[in-house]
Amino acid sequence: MSTSDQPSAYTKDNPFPAKLIENRQLNKPGSAKETRHFVVSLAGSGLHYKAGDSLGIFPSNAPAAVEEIIGHLGATGQELVSPAMLKLPAPIPLREALTTRLTLASPTRKIVETLAAKATHDADKAKLTGLLAPESKDMLAAFLDEREYVDLLVEFPSAKLTAQEFADHLRKLMPRLYSIASSPKLFPQEIHLTVAVVRYATNQRERIGVCSTFLADRALIGATPTPVFVSHSHFGPPEDGAKDCIMIGPGTGIAPFRAFLQDRVAAGATGRNWVFFGDQKRGTDFLYEDEWSDYLAKGQLARFDTAFSRDQILKVYVQDRMRENAAELWQWLQTGAYFYVCGDAKRMAKDVDQALQDIIADKGGMTPAAAIEFVKQLKKDKRYQRDVY
Repeated sequence: MSTSDQPSAYTKDNPFPAKLIENRQLNKPGSAKETRHFVVSLAGSGLHYKAGDSLGIFPSNAPAAVEEIIGHLGATGQELVSPAMLKLPAPIPLREALTTRLTLASPTRKIVETLAAKATHDADKAKLTGLLAPESKDMLAAFLDEREYVDLLVEFPSAKLTAQEFADHLRKLMPRLYSIASSPKLFPQEIHLTVAVVRYATNQRERIGVCSTFLADRALIGATPTPVFVSHSHFGPPEDGAKDCIMIGPGTGIAPFRAFLQDRVAAGATGRNWVFFGDQKRGTDFLYEDEWSDYLAKGQLARFDTAFSRDQILKVYVQDRMRENAAELWQWLQTGAYFYVCGDAKRMAKDVDQALQDIIADKGGMTPAAAIEFVKQLKKDKRYQRDVY
């Protein structure tokens, strides 16, 4: 076993304190989105990865959010807590628990029940009891959906909780997984990520995605340790470099296909590459445009089809581009091409799957049922792979 194949001492249970060495915005001014390119250094970790893998990151919560909760609890932050969820060997300070161990979002019915039992003001008690009534199930779900834990402390000040009581309601802060956007053949000591930074408002309060804003705003270049681990995946380019690849990756779903292209070019793969990319506007949201142009100019990318949804009155998506190129797509599949999808599971991946079935039925002269069977066989043969979230 060569040194590069030795397993690293760093795992999900013992993450590597990596340094962020690059943080740049990919969207141009005027974009409605904030998509960033991050580079994480693996130097000294012994970690290795392959195209198609993901990087797990343990974020920490925003200090301002932590301090606001401590303030509303009337606490100092030094109180020792041992949240049941964490199964800790010894209690830790409340501030540490709220910063690195517990999630501050997605409150549950349980906290509403506790606050109802603790409320001393009639108005607070009445509202909380009303939300817990059997007929208020949908109202409670909508109420909680708009709030984080701090909102409940703000809205029901008469319900006083101790630091331990509050901490017991919170769930564990989990690592976030991001598809890796680089190949170890080019960047053995680095991992590149393509991340949509989440910022929005609910209940008239600004909200943030914990991990995306940790990377964008709080992890200082070269300074803040970012706990990471590599999550190995079955998703990846074909082992046979002579095979063609069709890759569908709108938005940040483009990340693994940047890795695939780097990997296949570095390995001298002879198979053709066809990428479908979509986003809102060509002028501001064409992620890695220069790199794709370079691959096209060198003949390393056979086709690159784009769908910019907001550049015309009727929205156009990657599945629409697939249908427009149905005959050629079917031809590629018939000659053994691999088909990959990365990105949004709720809508895009379903729409792409439906488009694929329709193309196979139409161009292959099959019934819908036969097309479904054909797709199932592609999956069995590992020729249809998805990395969806």
